[in-house]
Amino acid sequence: MPGSGSKDYPCILCKKRTKPNERRNINKSLSNYLKKSFLLTTDSNDVMCNRCRQQYYYKERNRSRQPVTHVQETDSDEDFSPPPKRPTVLGSPPTVSLPISSTSKSHSYCFVCRKPKSKLKVVPSDARFDAFLRQEIIIPAGARCCPDHLVGDKLTPEAMRVVECKNDCVLLNRSTLFELLHKLRTFAIQTEKSRIDFDSDEALTASDFINLTGITKANFTDLYTYIKDLVRNTPARSTKTSLGIYLFKMKSGISNKVLSTVFNITKSSIRRAVSSVRMALMQSFVPQNLGLSHISREQIIRNHTRPLAQTLFGDISNTQAILVLDGTYIYIQKSGNFQFQRRTFSIHKSRPLLKPMIVVSTTGYFITVLGPYFADYKNNDASILKHILHNNIEDIKNWVEENDIFIVDRGFRDSLELLEDLGIKAEMPCFMQKGQKQMTTQDANASRLVTKVRWVVESANGQIKRWKYMDHVLPTNQVPYIGDHVRIICAICNKYFPSLSPGNTDDEALATKMLYLSKQINNLKSRVEDENMEKRRVIWTEPDDCLINFPKLDETDLRNITCCSYQLKLASSYMQEHINGDCEIQVHTENDNLIRVRLQSRHVSSKQYLLWIEHDCVNVVAWYCKCRAGARVVGVCAHIAAVLWYLGYARHHPNVNFGIKNWGDFVQDAQCIPESVDSSDSEQSVVEE
Repeated sequence: MPGSGSKDYPCILCKKRTKPNERRNINKSLSNYLKKSFLLTTDSNDVMCNRCRQQYYYKERNRSRQPVTHVQETDSDEDFSPPPKRPTVLGSPPTVSLPISSTSKSHSYCFVCRKPKSKLKVVPSDARFDAFLRQEIIIPAGARCCPDHLVGDKLTPEAMRVVECKNDCVLLNRSTLFELLHKLRTFAIQTEKSRIDFDSDEALTASDFINLTGITKANFTDLYTYIKDLVRNTPARSTKTSLGIYLFKMKSGISNKVLSTVFNITKSSIRRAVSSVRMALMQSFVPQNLGLSHISREQIIRNHTRPLAQTLFGDISNTQAILVLDGTYIYIQKSGNFQFQRRTFSIHKSRPLLKPMIVVSTTGYFITVLGPYFADYKNNDASILKHILHNNIEDIKNWVEENDIFIVDRGFRDSLELLEDLGIKAEMPCFMQKGQKQMTTQDANASRLVTKVRWVVESANGQIKRWKYMDHVLPTNQVPYIGDHVRIICAICNKYFPSLSPGNTDDEALATKMLYLSKQINNLKSRVEDENMEKRRVIWTEPDDCLINFPKLDETDLRNITCCSYQLKLASSYMQEHINGDCEIQVHTENDNLIRVRLQSRHVSSKQYLLWIEHDCVNVVAWYCKCRAGARVVGVCAHIAAVLWYLGYARHHPNVNFGIKNWGDFVQDAQCIPESVDSSDSEQSVVEE
């Protein structure tokens, strides 16, 4: 026995302090057992507690029998997620001391903020493993914290930074060590096989999230909250991974076979992930961010209507809802069902497709998506709108009110009578009369007012197609889900993307200017027609002074003349093929301030346009072009914008780029055939030499 001066008698095996009635001496047999099993060398002062000694005798009594084994039991939520259980032989060391920092294990207060609270949550196994992996901190099983310190099954970054370690070493049993090593091995294998990890906060950067999912990291986390209770975790993928797979597929359009390689899971698992996330988003996310029921017409008028549109088409009461409607195309494969193939074949596009009807506000906010519809002649835009109104889809008749305004294109012309009967005003671009080659100034001006507002729905359709899955040719087995995918994408755009056309402080002034110009006539057009300037060649001459009197224009002047920026974006490409002298610019012999330009069409090689521009050496005062919409005075056509941009701005700025690189140098031209050489001429030349 230890000497009388000793105060502590720890057990040599479990290191616990023993009471006098529990101390047992270590005999020779027990000493040999400790040396053989635990590599422990004993002396006469060492003792063993009665519990450890009984385990030794229990093993000795059953040596001749089959070794008794048992599985170490752990609480499902009180320890690391266990791997396949390994049997543990009785008599193994209860604990091992490791120099790893650990936190407290109290049930009465939070181990992070140290505050006692009545509602504490047991730290999940994933959170404890994440703390060990990133901070080298052991959080004991059963430790509790405030719910605010957890995001899903992980500790928040703030909680991870402020957590305090109370111990410099930790006691771990054999089973816990094995489970920890198993989790580390699994994590290392997954990290090696796939870099795309949506569960880890540090695996993907902010730009990675945008490139892979189309939304930011914060938006991804917010979208995850809508489906976390509807999509379950599986051994192959977590809920976040399933959401990442769905968004990655929509953004990139990659097939399930390639996605299975990228995420290192089976193709069937990819398919189930996409299906489960789609259904969850349609149940919890889409109804809150898309559809006539998710927003009132008063909210559309107040928050999603441009002042420009209200000034152009509304009244002084500002109580009219202005909606912009158009159909978009989702291309599909040719079906083996001939009836379905005929109904989905579009004569306009000469390919099979489906047509969802998109309804947006004047700022580009998606109000609702209806359909998809067939693509045959029975399902043009007008027929689709009639079907929506007659069937009162999404209770649209109660949503819209009398004097509301629909901005539509010419494809809705057959539905104008129905809209008028319902008291809805329709604004549509004008038609040219039969045999007419150019719109009148009045019709061209009115059409420009409509297109100034209507462009937003075309941009909204383009925003849908930026999700490459919707821009691909989809297989026919995806037809039942096309409507869901389109609605989910539109809801995501509403929730997380800025408005396409939010408007600015100059909207009302610009609208007032356009309304004033729409009532004016084109005096230069009348002069060109009266004086027959198109056919009289003798009154035009080549400029000798390179048009030094033409007014210099800055970008603000050009935007004021064009009333928008779209035509200016095309200007450099129009002038690209004319900067080497191919552009025919002429000056009037009697009026140096009047010029005529012949410009090549960008669509048809055999077509050229004549245009006239008049200036007073300071400002551009009039213009006229022979193109379809060239007679308008509300802005200018793209041809006039190109000439104004070049003469008034680009030629005075040498650093301005013209168009884009001509890739024709890398393409063969079948018309370039060398002239054949007559063989007799070749022989004669050889004889003469």
